[in-house]
Amino acid sequence: MLRWGAVTALGVIAGYVAVLLANARHFFTDDTESQYTSLWVGLGRSLRDGNFPVMVPEQWMSGNNTMDDAGLFNPPQLLIDLIAPSVDNVALYATVVKLIFSIIAALGVYRICLAYGGRASWAAVAGVAFPLSGFFLFFDEASWMTALTGTAWLVHAWASSVRYARGQGGPIPVFVFLYLTISTQYIFPAVEAALMLFAVAVGELVHQRKWRPVMRLTVAAGCAGLAGLLTFLPSMLSAKVTWRGTAQIINDQFLTVPWSESLNASLPSSLPAFTSWWGYVQPMPVTYIAWFLIPALAFIDWDRARESWRELTAVALFSILMLMWTAGPGSIGPLRWPVRVLPMLAIGSLVLVCVLLGRYGTFRDLKNRGIAAAVLIGLLWVRTFSADPHDVLWHVLAAAGIAALGAGVVYLGRTRGIATACVLTIVAMFPIAYFQVSAAQPTPMAWNLPVHRSEAKAAFPDFAGTTIQLGDRGLLQPGDKSLDGAYGSLVFGNYARGLELNYVNGYTPTGHFYFGELLCMRWDSSVCPDAFRRMFAPESSTGRALVDLMKLDRVVLQRALFPDAHTRPAPDGWQWVDYPGHEKYISVLERVNGPISTVNGRVADAKDVTATSISETDTTSRVRVSSSNGGRIVFARLGWPGYRATLNGDSISFTTVAKSFVAVNIPAGTTDAELVLTWRPPGWKVGIATMAAGLVGIGVLQWLYVRSRRRDTDTPGDDPVPGEPERELADVVS
Repeated sequence: MLRWGAVTALGVIAGYVAVLLANARHFFTDDTESQYTSLWVGLGRSLRDGNFPVMVPEQWMSGNNTMDDAGLFNPPQLLIDLIAPSVDNVALYATVVKLIFSIIAALGVYRICLAYGGRASWAAVAGVAFPLSGFFLFFDEASWMTALTGTAWLVHAWASSVRYARGQGGPIPVFVFLYLTISTQYIFPAVEAALMLFAVAVGELVHQRKWRPVMRLTVAAGCAGLAGLLTFLPSMLSAKVTWRGTAQIINDQFLTVPWSESLNASLPSSLPAFTSWWGYVQPMPVTYIAWFLIPALAFIDWDRARESWRELTAVALFSILMLMWTAGPGSIGPLRWPVRVLPMLAIGSLVLVCVLLGRYGTFRDLKNRGIAAAVLIGLLWVRTFSADPHDVLWHVLAAAGIAALGAGVVYLGRTRGIATACVLTIVAMFPIAYFQVSAAQPTPMAWNLPVHRSEAKAAFPDFAGTTIQLGDRGLLQPGDKSLDGAYGSLVFGNYARGLELNYVNGYTPTGHFYFGELLCMRWDSSVCPDAFRRMFAPESSTGRALVDLMKLDRVVLQRALFPDAHTRPAPDGWQWVDYPGHEKYISVLERVNGPISTVNGRVADAKDVTATSISETDTTSRVRVSSSNGGRIVFARLGWPGYRATLNGDSISFTTVAKSFVAVNIPAGTTDAELVLTWRPPGWKVGIATMAAGLVGIGVLQWLYVRSRRRDTDTPGDDPVPGEPERELADVVS
């Protein structure tokens, strides 16, 4: 077992080498370069300063780290954050981190196969194949980091769940891996884990025909869910002010995958046909799973395999659920883009086929099986050609290649043994991965942000204070996307965090609806051409411009979006400032009288109130206030749910200005009172309580498990029966 586990890990490393030879930046592209690596740096700096970064007010729409993919309550993610500020080469760091999680994911698939009685050699084949499967390789590993980490923990949760239900393991691994899956703070792995648990529960009911093992698994999973509730409570309770505030089910064709494509899983050249950002025929083989997967069906003894249908019910059910989901609907509340569950279909398919090959693979009646495999390859070619007829020669070569590889595997299996055949099956994956990645270059996903943070910081203007950039990433030309070009002057996504600069601009898939509308700001912090006017227009109830209510020190304008702005007079109280070497891309406005972001805390406007800041943290503003006739204070804080105001210790109501800025009404007759405005993640008390309940619950389950094992060990001649539940637990949950 350990030997083939080592083969699995080494196979993933070899696969990474093959991919990096084709594209050295493959694992540092799209969201990884624009969101995650700089987010890690920002969070790590806060943690090193002794602050738990739930909120960073100056980052406004992207500053609420309980809303997006920060993984604040995930210990491995916090370790990644802590290390990040010490690493200069962020591409290298991202690649190493992803390699570690890909190995974890591969070993998880390996464990699932073993849990279902699979042969270790074929389990290793499944484990290595999964990180090299199409969507996982080209999206989750290349771009969507939390999808990678969530999936890596999910597969281990699956294996541990099966072992626990069958009496081969305890509840703690189930709890730990499920909690790590949930606390990645990405909704897809959490929902996929729930569906996995449902499939396992149904499968074990069918297999064991006993309800108690399923009940104890349900209790263990429920404890993990209680512990992980804190991860999603803040975003659930804040959804009403975000872009994702509706729970509608919408069916559209965007990133929904028809079954004719999602089942076309073994031809390396396949470029599936469905609607995405790049039109209809995709530039990457995202539905590909493994070259052997479909042809290998011809070499399974299906008559004997019927014996195991009960045992493998969960795997088949999970695969069917994922296949159904890939085809739509397009959005289910926050769950959009069904193409994202293709890795789950890959897991189910690989586990099912490789377990069956290990247990029921056969070379009997070889001629007919060879013909059947050729027919399956022919069907793959027909579907692939139909989706992408322009690359017909490449498809013919791919079909011939997997036919030859299949023949080689069969020959080695008959003459040298199954272990040797499995090694060839694995080794063949590496050149396929190389050619697939190489053929997809240049990748349409790349931002081409700088790799070395030190070089980027040296090239960028040293902007002190709080800055907002008004620009549109869509206006960047291919020649601009370099450190010598726009990336020496402009920030998009979370790039500013990696530069260790204090920018409003950031990356947010969730957003704040009203603030986004106020500035017409999008997920990557790009804005519309009207943003400049809006920034300096007076807000109706205060008469103050947004730039004042936000207490900004600097406004950076992208010249491509505002080409003539610098030729016009600066707004009152502002001046144009030259930054030599950056004039091609930006025009800069700064305040005539110097920065205001550190003046009087975060008090942005005080009407009929005397307000003096006492102290400031990211989550709390303390202000000394006086008002004879009553008045209002507006803070440079975005109105996320979770704020609470007290005046001399007594609760006081608060409101928002323009549905964005937190404001507190001060009653008449107030003299030298202490106003405390505090933000806490919504539902944090409930989340802590449920986490404590989950920990207590899993502790009880573990105690019962250990007690049962001791009892079984101490009973002479009475060996424990796999899958037989403890009576004490049955009493607890029944």
